[in-house]
Amino acid sequence: MAYRIWFERRVSPELMPFVPSSVDMLGPGRDDDPLAGIAAAQAAIAARLDYDDPLFDRAPDLLGVFRTGIGYDTVDLEAATRRGIAACNVPQGPTVPTAEHSVALLLAVAKQLVRSGDRLRAGTGNYFSRHGAMELDGKTLGLVGYGRIARRVGTVGQALGMAVLAYDPYLPDEAFAPDAERARTLEELLGRSDAVSVHIPMSAGNARMFDAGTFATMKKGALFVNAARGGLVDHDALTGALDSGHLSGAGLDVTDPEPLNPDHPLLHRSDVIVTPHIASATPEARERMFSGAVRQACMVLDGRRPPHLLNPDAWPGVLGRLAGD
Repeated sequence: MAYRIWFERRVSPELMPFVPSSVDMLGPGRDDDPLAGIAAAQAAIAARLDYDDPLFDRAPDLLGVFRTGIGYDTVDLEAATRRGIAACNVPQGPTVPTAEHSVALLLAVAKQLVRSGDRLRAGTGNYFSRHGAMELDGKTLGLVGYGRIARRVGTVGQALGMAVLAYDPYLPDEAFAPDAERARTLEELLGRSDAVSVHIPMSAGNARMFDAGTFATMKKGALFVNAARGGLVDHDALTGALDSGHLSGAGLDVTDPEPLNPDHPLLHRSDVIVTPHIASATPEARERMFSGAVRQACMVLDGRRPPHLLNPDAWPGVLGRLAGD
């Protein structure tokens, strides 16, 4: 039996070997209709679109939505559960490259690579005496969230000689590494950290949580890194904290909107480095994320419970719909 799977994005040739021959490939959509072809789909391999009631109305046979990464803020879990639609992610897929990219952003802003390169291109001279990079050894790295990616960032931070302080109110004490100190409040973490790296999912309750008040709580001269979700940050407030000198630099892989307009002021600062949400875009991670999503889609359509089911309450409904088919 063929599995009718809709692919939000065009499948690149190097990923085609991960699509079983039993899959009838649908999609991707068109510029004039991003959902073209989804009406016949039993499963959707999801990337950036919003998977909510309007989309589900276009896909009456849909039994599962499968994110090719860890984040699932674009999936309405309540609507999916109500309709008997499984939602899955691939939590281990982007861990390594996103952690590496977060550290790269941290090092880039700490060592003022953008500013130094700008000076060199401008031929200003006097480079050594004007350079004011931060030495990370002996400093405190604050991790907002302590999941897979954050823990890996913390390990690298410790290798650089940094003390690790982590805040995650949803984890028990035993989930924290022995050499990582737990902050009991976000304010404690912000006030003690020389560099703050964000690793939490986006939700309705934490939009723009990094605002003017939050940045004011951080140590003067601290660094800010975000490779989680752009909507967590008020970019005007971040710009203000940099303008005032309260923060000494920022590294961002995610913004809101994405991508930023080329004229956006954050793209033209020597104390900021911005990359276009590409932290997880390595060949190895692409394979892990894509193959993990397709594998779980086939499992669901075969009536087998997938390992990374985000809405377990939907599973009886999925099985009931499969039995009805």
